[in-house]
Amino acid sequence: MLARNIFCNISPIDHRYSLSEQTLYDSLVPWLSEEAAVAACLKAEVALIKAHLAVKGELTCELRERLDADASAVDPAMVYAEEEKIHHNIRALVNVLKEKVPPRFASLVHLGATSTDILDSALAYRMAGVTRAVVLPLLEKLELLLCGFAEREADTPQAGRTHGQHAVPITLGFAMAEYVSRLGKSIPEIRRLAGQLRGKLAGAVGAYNAAGLIVQDPEELERVYLAELGLLPSEHSTQLVEPEYLLRLLLEFNVAFGIIANLADDLRNLQRTEIAELREGFGSRQVGSSTMPQKRNPWNSEHVKSLWKAFMPRVMTFFMDQISEHQRDLTNSASQRFIADYTAGFSLAVDRMIRIVTGLTADRERLLYNLKSGSGGIPGGILAEPAYILLAGAGVPDAHEVIRKITLDAETGKKSFAQALAGEEEVLEKIGKKMIELGMISDPSGALSFFENPERYSGLAAKKAKELAAKYRKLMEV
Repeated sequence: MLARNIFCNISPIDHRYSLSEQTLYDSLVPWLSEEAAVAACLKAEVALIKAHLAVKGELTCELRERLDADASAVDPAMVYAEEEKIHHNIRALVNVLKEKVPPRFASLVHLGATSTDILDSALAYRMAGVTRAVVLPLLEKLELLLCGFAEREADTPQAGRTHGQHAVPITLGFAMAEYVSRLGKSIPEIRRLAGQLRGKLAGAVGAYNAAGLIVQDPEELERVYLAELGLLPSEHSTQLVEPEYLLRLLLEFNVAFGIIANLADDLRNLQRTEIAELREGFGSRQVGSSTMPQKRNPWNSEHVKSLWKAFMPRVMTFFMDQISEHQRDLTNSASQRFIADYTAGFSLAVDRMIRIVTGLTADRERLLYNLKSGSGGIPGGILAEPAYILLAGAGVPDAHEVIRKITLDAETGKKSFAQALAGEEEVLEKIGKKMIELGMISDPSGALSFFENPERYSGLAAKKAKELAAKYRKLMEV
């Protein structure tokens, strides 16, 4: 086949990413390329020959090797050239393979099969393979990096945020542990679902009509055939494998993709000039802007989000491919080809996030500054919650309203929350007594110090960050 200059390719995956992400691209090619698709169908056809020979007790190691070598000698260009003549992709592949195998086995090529016995089984083989060989190792590497970051920053104070506003203090490690936990649940599910992918050799309508004319036990022939591909049979088939096996795997890919895109959004926003708590790695020769030399844009995080925007909507097509009229129509024949693009796009996003987290640094001084700078324009206002909770615990029924008024006094008087609270001696005294009762302080004079240091109020954030990192690190290393 005539070689094409990559810059003549249409898909960005095959020009831009084949250069910028060459190592990853090269790892995807054996599973997702058109060459891989043809090779997988050839592997399925050869698996069928082996199955026929095996059930008759005629399969030897020498025959296995010979048949595998014959399939390897088929160039996809030959199959495409034949398809141009006969206008049927699988029959074209069959015709070419018949010319390659020993003549005595030519009659066994495709014997008892319909096109989707080969296509669906080959696709399941490829998707199981790319998931195990590429997708899962990438996800596991990312998860371990997230665990490391959560552990490293488990005690680093940070302002917890809701609605984009300061809420109550947490730690940076705890914030990252959210993604440790979410992604950590998705990875084992992807692993499980990849192991559930199925194939078939049940014929044109799934009832084993043709195979029943060849062997006494068509289901045994199917099991032997699929075992060659590392697959199990679909419990029920039409001309198609039940679509939910593949659909569920792709949906879990999309779940993980969304988690990573959410992380990218958080990382991007925490690099805003007015927040500046985190920073992506930035090379010494890297350029942030074509006109503003000072810029250090969080472009990698934005890139991950952009990939998610491009590929996430493909899930609608996955759902639409779930439906086929009666035993089969051809409405999934074109759309299923783009599963390869989606899987590549997802893998590219994971790989990019790995690079982000590897080079991610935290500005601990800025984190503490932001935490103390103020919630609602009130320095230390982030501690209004514990003030209210402690006051309520001291038996004050309208504690929330009391503290709310103190925050208003701090805001209008341009004071810190601690200064405004100090002006309410009776309130501060009740809070101090409750803190002594809870073992938070030993002397009433220590109450005000607590409200001057919001980093002391972070609940179980550090503990949870360490626990989750340890849990999911262990799960990934199994």
